[in-house]
Amino acid sequence: METMPYRTDLVPPSHEQPAAPVTASDWRVKLPVLTGTQVTLRDLRVTDAPALFLFLTTEEVTRFISPPPTTVEGFERFIVWTHERRAAGSHACFAVTLTGTTTAIGIIQVRDLATGFDTAEWGFAVGSPFWGTGVFADAAALVLNFTFDILGVRRLEARAATANGRGIGALRKIGAVAEGRLRKTFYKSGVYLDQMLYAILDVEWRNYRSKFSTRASSKPASRPELLLLVDHEHRLAGRLGDGLHRQPAARCQSGC
Repeated sequence: METMPYRTDLVPPSHEQPAAPVTASDWRVKLPVLTGTQVTLRDLRVTDAPALFLFLTTEEVTRFISPPPTTVEGFERFIVWTHERRAAGSHACFAVTLTGTTTAIGIIQVRDLATGFDTAEWGFAVGSPFWGTGVFADAAALVLNFTFDILGVRRLEARAATANGRGIGALRKIGAVAEGRLRKTFYKSGVYLDQMLYAILDVEWRNYRSKFSTRASSKPASRPELLLLVDHEHRLAGRLGDGLHRQPAARCQSGC
């Protein structure tokens, strides 16, 4: 998850294309909308950039991921880049939103490892206010179904820094298997970190997902994450009013 790409050298479009119905067969044109118990996943929009800037540039989120864009404009260029890679058939990047809302609180990406989507790698980043709420598990199940059933991936890989206990725990929860330790493979803040390689096979997910769905459906129906979103939408509106789109992201000072 630490090595998923961000691009900041592309020019964003002046407007977005109108939404259109999507079928599984034309994901290269526009990603399908995937709806779970807590989250809805959809194609990224350029207008998601301010929210992604707010949620994905905090110290706790950036500690174990590749450096995200440092401005709202940088996120706009990243979103355009994901659209180009999707059209090329090599990359799918979903916005994570809470069901019934439109604000992007994170992303989940799947990219082809030059094998015609026989083997792929995925990565994810969700705003820290929504950690531990079940949001990731719900989103992950949707993306895994899409990856194995629609993209036809046979093997899905993820890398997590050995110190990233939360990320490793999330991978284990969805049935990923640790396959080995990769020594000094992730460069962060002047230091090379070891990573663990996790993978899940198509047959493993198909055997596991019924148990996973049962476990997820047993969670309480209350949705405290919606209250968290309301609070952060107010913060976002305030920061936009203060000219957030012109401000650089705060740099991580320690523990990254």
